[in-house]
Amino acid sequence: MTSPQRSLARWFKSNSNRVFIVWPLAFAALFAALGGTWADLNLWGLPLMAWGYAQYRLVGNLRNAQGGGGPGLSNPPERLVTTGPYGWTRNPMYLGHLIFFTGVGLALGGPAWALLVGHAVWYDRRVRGDEAHLQALFGDDYRAYMARVKRWIPGIY
Repeated sequence: MTSPQRSLARWFKSNSNRVFIVWPLAFAALFAALGGTWADLNLWGLPLMAWGYAQYRLVGNLRNAQGGGGPGLSNPPERLVTTGPYGWTRNPMYLGHLIFFTGVGLALGGPAWALLVGHAVWYDRRVRGDEAHLQALFGDDYRAYMARVKRWIPGIY
């Protein structure tokens, strides 16, 4: 595999590249192939897409600044972050992804809603694995955080 091929493969392995670029473009192409036009777009989805991406990006910057480490759990945080958005939900970055997908579903309709449902199930499974990893890393501090802050929706779930 050549260097450009490796770079492209690494780019596609990035969850955020797939979420915020590949999937929306694929579903926009499907939308157009099924006869959808600009007039058929539900523009109310666009603010949700912007919100979801901004939440993902800003919370990610906060996590890196306060927790150290790098993106994802392949380079885990060095310190537990429990303030700001992390004081309301344990997964504000993943929640940003789901808000973005809600916007895509609203904007494009039809099959794009399957993208949200599929990713909601996938993220819930991924989060459970991440939580086990974080419990191993931070022990009782993380378990106390889990008891205090809900996984997804503040005060509910």
